[in-house]
Amino acid sequence: MSPSTKNSFTPPGQAPDSAPGTALLPSRSAAEFLNQDCFCRTLNQGRLREQIERDPCLQGLMQSITQTRPHLFSSTVVFLASEMAQKMAATIAAIERVIGLPGYQAQALARAPAIAQYAFGPIGACMGFDFHLGVQGPQLIEINTNAGGALLNVALARAQEACCEEMDWAFAPKASPDTLEQTFFDMFASEWQHQRGNAALGYVLIVDDDPAAQYLAPEFELFRQLFIRHGVAASVADPSELAWRDGKLWHGARVVDLVYNRLTDFYLAEPGHQALKSAYEAGAVVLTPHPRSHALHADKRNLIALSQDDLLATWGASSADRRLLQAGVPQTQLVTPERADALWASRRQLFFKPVGSFGGKAAYRGDKLTRRVWGEILAGDFVAQALVPPGQRLIEVDGVLTDLKFDLRAYTYCGAVQLLAARMYAGQTTNFRTEGGGFAPVIVVPPHSQDMEAR
Repeated sequence: MSPSTKNSFTPPGQAPDSAPGTALLPSRSAAEFLNQDCFCRTLNQGRLREQIERDPCLQGLMQSITQTRPHLFSSTVVFLASEMAQKMAATIAAIERVIGLPGYQAQALARAPAIAQYAFGPIGACMGFDFHLGVQGPQLIEINTNAGGALLNVALARAQEACCEEMDWAFAPKASPDTLEQTFFDMFASEWQHQRGNAALGYVLIVDDDPAAQYLAPEFELFRQLFIRHGVAASVADPSELAWRDGKLWHGARVVDLVYNRLTDFYLAEPGHQALKSAYEAGAVVLTPHPRSHALHADKRNLIALSQDDLLATWGASSADRRLLQAGVPQTQLVTPERADALWASRRQLFFKPVGSFGGKAAYRGDKLTRRVWGEILAGDFVAQALVPPGQRLIEVDGVLTDLKFDLRAYTYCGAVQLLAARMYAGQTTNFRTEGGGFAPVIVVPPHSQDMEAR
C-alpha cells in the first residue's frame, strides 16, 4: 500500500480500531479503497519470466514479450469485492440458461448464416464475459467466443507478491500450481468428447491468420505446450496451411483432430478459410469455439434480447434469471434510421458497437461522436448500449500517480467461471498501448473484510 495509507486497511477477520463516539463518514468498500489507495507494484518480473518460460523450449519468450509487447502486463492488481464476483458469476449462469431456451436460440440462429446451424456437440471453449462495475453492480458489456489471455493471466497471477505485510492475505496461494492449467486442458478434452466420445485425441492445431503477428501470439505457444504436457501433439498454424482432402483436414502430413479456433472470421467466410470450413461442415474436425457458439453468444444483437425483460418472459426465462439480467445487462437497442434523432439526442448516455465487432474495434462512446462518425454508424450495423463507465484504478507510472480505467473479464466454460482478470487502459476502449496498463490479476476481497472509512 502507499505510505500515506499503510495500516489504514483492516485485514480480513480483524476488527477496526475506532474511538467510542467517533462519527464515521460514508464508507467505501474495501475493494474500492484498495483500488484508489494501494498503488504499489506487485508484479515480480523474475517470477513472471519463470512462469512464462516453464517449458525449456519457451526460453526467451518473456524477453520477446517485453520488447514487442511492452504494455501486455500491468505491474499491479485490481481488487474486486466478493459480492461483485458472485454477482458476475450468477449473471453469467443466468445468461447461459437463457441461451438454452428454444425461443432465444430460434431468434439468434434465424439471423445467422447457414454454418451456424450445425450442432455437433461441443459447447465452445474459451468464452469471455466482459463487465464494467456500475452503481448497481457489475454490468455486462459484451460476450466473446474466443477470448484471449487466459493462460497469460494464469502466469501473471502467479507472479504477484505482497507489497507490504498488511497485504499478505491477498497474495496467499489459492490453489496448487497446476490446477488452472488442468482446468483449461479439461475444457478442450470435454469439447473433444462431446463430439468424438472416447476416441483418442491425437493432434490439436491452434489456428489464426498469420499467428506470429497476432498480439497474443505468445499465448499460442503456452497453449501448445499445455497440450504437449498432457500427451497431445499440437502445433500453431495459419489456415492457409490446411488442406481438405479424402474427407479429412490435413496440416502437412498430419490429420487434424481438433482445432482451437482463434480466428475473428467467426463464420469462416473468407477464401483462405475454406479448407477449415469444409472440414467443419462435414463434421470431420472438432472446431472450438465454433460458428454456432458465436451466433448464440457474441453477436451484439443478443444484448438486445438479454436486456428485454418482457421478451425473456415470453420465452420462459425464470423470474430469478430475469431479475439477474435486469440488474446486470445494460439496456441495448438496434441503431435504425427511425431511431436516429432520438439516439443522437441521448448519445452522451450511450455506447455504440458494431453487431459483429470484437476487442472494442469501431466502438464509440456517444459523447465523443462527430457527425462524420455518426453517419458511419447509421450506415452500418450497430447497437446502442446504455453507457456504464469503467472502473478506476490508481497506479504509479514512472513515479507519477495515474488513474486508469479497467474492465473485468470472466473466462468461462459451460457457464462456470474459471478465472477472473482485468484489463487496464486509457482511452475509449480497452487496448494494450497504455503506460502502466495491460492485463492485471483480480484479487477478490473476502466478504468479511471491513469497509474503509472515506478519506
